[in-house]
Formats: sequence, structure tokens, C-alpha cells
Amino acid sequence: IVEKDRFQTLGDLRKQWTESGVETSRATVYRRVQEMGYRCHIPQVKPLLNQKQRQKRLTWATEKQHWTVAQWSKREMPKCLKSSVKYPQSVMVWGAMSAAGVGPLCFIKGRVNAASYQEILEHFMLPSAEKLYGDEDFIFQHDLAPAHSAKTTGKWFTDHGITVLNWPANSPDLNPIENLWDIVKRKLRDARSNTLDELKAAIEASWASITPQQCHRLIASMPRRIEAVISAKGFPTKY
Repeated sequence: IVEKDRFQTLGDLRKQWTESGVETSRATVYRRVQEMGYRCHIPQVKPLLNQKQRQKRLTWATEKQHWTVAQWSKREMPKCLKSSVKYPQSVMVWGAMSAAGVGPLCFIKGRVNAASYQEILEHFMLPSAEKLYGDEDFIFQHDLAPAHSAKTTGKWFTDHGITVLNWPANSPDLNPIENLWDIVKRKLRDARSNTLDELKAAIEASWASITPQQCHRLIASMPRRIEAVISAKGFPTKY
């Protein structure tokens, strides 16, 4: 079934297996596909990685292999992400998290460029860091979006004395906040928001319901994510 169409989703595969009389769980389907060597054939959840990107992921993971949960908890966050939630209305959101919980949300109008991103950092990231870390040092982590990697953004971090964690491209499986956005989106499925204000309120309520315990569990998974990348030789992992 896989060889007929290597770009099927796990749901599609499981459905066809069930129709063929094979009862199995989603986890078993995933494991069997992985064992067959089709790691990159689930495009809706696994980014395409070229050889250079895989090597950088592997090198990055090897460098962080001996970081403890305590190190990740105290130093790795907050992490930023822009996310679109599409219903009858849609909105772009910025948020940050650490092992201690989440910071305030920022609803974004228009496209994000380096200048507008730095405004978000100034007015939302710094208050988030104050809330989550107080006077403690932290390492800030974000992906390699153009606004994030711009020279002026790098200068902003330097001017504010903030260390930024180096990051491998195309690595959502290494971003714990991706899991939080999934939680938010799942909770929104039953919200039935018909107006922009209703959608924003639903997002805020969902975000506010995230507990420090949930965040800590996600951060505690970082050593396992690192080991998974090393085991997969830089390929995408189950996370």
C-alpha cells in the first residue's frame, strides 16, 4: 500500500489497512512505515530536509546531547512562533513559553518583517521573559524565519544582552511550542468562532488554560528529542 503512493497520510494508510482486515493502531502504522525506511513520506507533518540540513540537525543535536532537563528548563526559553488559525475568520498570533509556563499573546496585523518583529520582542517578549524568568539569565530560541534572522534583529538581541540559541533549519520536531499550538488548535475546534473577536477570545482562553506542568513536560522531552534526531541521523523524528 505504501509503495503504491508514498505520499499518503498515516490516517489514509491505517484506513486502507483496516479495510483490508488488519486492525492496528496509528502508532503501529507509523512504526512500520519508519521501519520500511519511508521517513519523509508523510509531508503534512514532516518537513523535507536536504543533506546539508540533516547534517546541521545532527551536529546541533550532538552538541546538545548532554544538556540536562534542568539546563533546558532554566535556559532554553522563551520560544517564539507565528501561527495562523483558519476558520471563517483568521488571525496571526505570537506567543512564548518556558518550562515555567506561557507568556502573553500578541495578535499581529499584516505581515511580519524585521521591524515589526522587533516591536513584538520589545513589547511582548521582554515582559514574557520578566514573567517567566525574573532576574535569571535565559537563552532565547526562535526559528530561522527571515524576520528572525535579519541583521537588525540580531543587533536588537545584542543591544539587549540576550543570548539566542543557534537553531537548525526545518526542525519543528525540536520546537516544544509546536505542541502547545497543536493543543490550542484542538481546543478551538469546538469553539465555533464566527467573528474575529470571538476567535481571538477563544484563542486567549485556550492559551490561558495551558498549565506550567504541561510546559515543563514538553521541556523535559528535549533530551529524548535530541536522542531521536541522532538516532535518525538528522532525519525528521516522531516529535
